[in-house]
Amino acid sequence: MHLLYCLNPKHNHYKGLHFKQDHYFCNMENIQRKVAKPDWLKIQLPNTADYSWMNKTIRDNKLHTICTSGKCPNAAECWSNGTATFMILGDICTRSCKFCNVKTGKPDAPDTKEPMRIARSIQIMKLRHAVITSVDRDDLEDGGAAIWAETIRKTKELNPDTTMEVLIPDFNGLHHLITMVMDAKPEVISHNIETVRRLTPIIRTKAKYDLSLKVLKHIADGGMVAKSGMMLGLGETEEEVLASMDDLIAVGVKVLTIGQYLQPSKEHLPVSEYITPQQFEKYKTLGLQKGFKYVESGPLVRSSYHAENHINALK
Repeated sequence: MHLLYCLNPKHNHYKGLHFKQDHYFCNMENIQRKVAKPDWLKIQLPNTADYSWMNKTIRDNKLHTICTSGKCPNAAECWSNGTATFMILGDICTRSCKFCNVKTGKPDAPDTKEPMRIARSIQIMKLRHAVITSVDRDDLEDGGAAIWAETIRKTKELNPDTTMEVLIPDFNGLHHLITMVMDAKPEVISHNIETVRRLTPIIRTKAKYDLSLKVLKHIADGGMVAKSGMMLGLGETEEEVLASMDDLIAVGVKVLTIGQYLQPSKEHLPVSEYITPQQFEKYKTLGLQKGFKYVESGPLVRSSYHAENHINALK
């Protein structure tokens, strides 16, 4: 029998539900109806000159961006506004999280010339703000931390007026590796908690909820702007979302992004529910009341959305 996760019985859209190993499943052959994508998620990417030029520059310089690998719905807006998110250390991840569209497998050896190539590309693009992220590199002894630090340094040398956010992996919670990134002095350091505590073992592979909190605490304790992100629509409840907000506030996170999970392919986890814009607005209001300095919350929000606005979160 083919099985499909029904992660929250309150939001279940299927019949034939039965219980197994503390998770909810349903028979794929008994699907009652597919969750239809609402109108507020239907966007059309503009074909502006700035967007087209940015796309060509990325291709010509053989760069990897999460904008394309992650099928980000905001790529056109961000690129047209002079912001882009680069993905370093290759485009093959050593982990295989059930929500992520990045390829998984055995990565190539790190490219020692990549830091300078990223820095020069940012210079050519005349970016006002750059976001840098990476795949997980559990195959490397330092998790790629040395390449991370060198990329930040080279980018700052060539682009002193460009602000920077880095979206880092957990580095298996090793503080000395996280500190290598911190010492390079990006304006914002982000690490995504991704989902609520209950769903973490289902949605993420090696990553752990409490480990992510410890990573964020180390960043905040070091005096950096700590940022995190969550995606909704995987079966979480409102109470669980608010509990995760409390967990993030407790470790010193100042900036939070909340967006709708969109299934990248049939091989990934299905959408359990499409959260309404009104509910996203409610989460923004509650998040600010809890003490976050910035909350970006909306159906199309992604980790780097309006990232240029987050650099002053501690000022």
